[in-house]
Amino acid sequence: MLNKTDKIYVAGHGGMVGSAIVRRLKSEGYANIITRLHSELDLTRQDAVEGFFNSEKIDYVVLAAAKVGGIYANNTYPAEFIYQNLAIETHVIHAAYSNGVKRLLFLGSSCVYPKQCQQPMKEEYLLSGPLEPTNEPYAIAKIAGIKLCESYNRQFGTQYRTVMPTNLYGLNDNYDLENSHVLAALIRKFNLAKFAFEKNWDAIRKDEKVYGKIPDDISIALGIPSANGDSFTESIASPTPRVILWGTGGIYREFLHVDDLAQACLLVMNLTGASDRWTMMNVGTGDEIEIGQLAELVSAIVGYEGDIGWDATKPDGMKKKLLDVSRMKELGWAAGISLQKVIALTQKCYLERLNL
Repeated sequence: MLNKTDKIYVAGHGGMVGSAIVRRLKSEGYANIITRLHSELDLTRQDAVEGFFNSEKIDYVVLAAAKVGGIYANNTYPAEFIYQNLAIETHVIHAAYSNGVKRLLFLGSSCVYPKQCQQPMKEEYLLSGPLEPTNEPYAIAKIAGIKLCESYNRQFGTQYRTVMPTNLYGLNDNYDLENSHVLAALIRKFNLAKFAFEKNWDAIRKDEKVYGKIPDDISIALGIPSANGDSFTESIASPTPRVILWGTGGIYREFLHVDDLAQACLLVMNLTGASDRWTMMNVGTGDEIEIGQLAELVSAIVGYEGDIGWDATKPDGMKKKLLDVSRMKELGWAAGISLQKVIALTQKCYLERLNL
C-alpha cells in the first residue's frame, strides 16, 4: 500500500500514459512525485539511470517511458523500437532493485500476445505462439520487461507488476501521422480532409505547425496545394480530397481512455494481501469496434462528408486484439469513459489547439 508521502518516480511523465498517471496521483493526494525530462535524464544510458536512483532514494516506480507508435513507425524503425525499449526497461528495473525499490509498475502492451491468439486474450496466453510481424520488435521488448519483473520477484522477493493496456487515446496523444496510434491519426486525417474540401489552407498551415509535418502522400490525396514558405498557394491542381487509410478496415480493435488506465494503475499500485496474487493484468474495456466503423464514426463527428478509401496493400496487423479483463473486474475495476463521447471531446481539443 502506498503512503501519501512516498517518493514516486513516474518515468515517461511527458507522454500520454505517464501524464495521466501523474494527474491521477495528484488528484488522490500524492504530493511527492518525481519526474525528469528526457533532456535531464536519458533512460537509455545506464550510468545516468544508476546515478539518478542513487541520489533520489525512490520508494516506488511507475515505468511508463517507452518508444511507441503505430504500424508505420514499427515497420520503419524496428531497430530503434527494440533497442530503446530494452534499454529503458533493463536500466530502470535493475536500478530500482539495486536501490531497494520494492514496488514497481511496468506498462506493457496488448501487442505481446500471439498473432493467432485465442479471443479474448488472457494473460496466460503470453508466449503461446508467434507474434504479429508488424510490431514484433516492440512486442519482444515489452515481453522482456514483463519477464524482468517476474524474474526479480521470484529471485529477490520484489513486488514488480505489469499492466497490459489495450489501444489508448486521450489527453496528450501524439498526432504525428507517421508515429501516432490509430485514433489520433484518424481525427487528424479527417480534419485535414475537411479543411481541404473547404480550401481552408490557413487551418492546414496551423495544423502542420502544431501537430507536425503532413506526409507528402497525404497531401497529394487531399489535394493540399504546395507551400511557399508560410503561405499555401494554388500552385497545383487540387483533386477532390479523399481520405486514404491503411489496410482493409475489416480488423477489430478495443479502445481505452488513458484516464481509465490511470485509475486502474493506481488500484494495482495499491494491491495488498489476498488481492495481490497476480503480477500481470490486462486493462481494457472488454468491447471492440471494427476499424471501418470507427473511421465512419470519427468522420461523422469531425463533419467530413467525402470519400474514404482503403489501401489494402498496407498491413492490417492482427485481425482481433480483444483483451480478457476478468482479473481487473475481479479487483472491482471497470472502464467508465464512453468512446463516442471522448472522440467528440478529443475533436474539440484538437480544434482548440488550432484556435479554431
